[in-house]
Amino acid sequence: MRSRTIPLAAAVIAVVSLLAAASATAARHTLRPTIAGTWAGSYSGAFTGRFTLTWKKTGARLSGTIALSNPPGRYGINGSVGRGGSIHFGVVKVGATYTGTWSGKSMSGRYNSPQGGGSWSARKSS
Repeated sequence: MRSRTIPLAAAVIAVVSLLAAASATAARHTLRPTIAGTWAGSYSGAFTGRFTLTWKKTGARLSGTIALSNPPGRYGINGSVGRGGSIHFGVVKVGATYTGTWSGKSMSGRYNSPQGGGSWSARKSS
């Protein structure tokens, strides 16, 4: 009976270890933050107002829309994310570029436009 107990115990330990490793891997993938989705924020400087970003992400490339309160409008945007959470995107129609960083559910940085620049920040809303 002793010879059966050791292999059975070893098999149970192996299965439990595999399940724990699979669970930890699934948790890492589930909890990994993503930039895709909707973000709400504000900006100040040459322009002051609020904005809403909606991102789609393909690899390191970003695409989506930005709705600005000042100057008012909704524009297409394109950009990219890099190592360390760096982000860069632009609004071609208004000549604005944005740089910054994102982590989890927050992002912030600086913007530049032909009329001047300033700072911006946003929180993920969905």
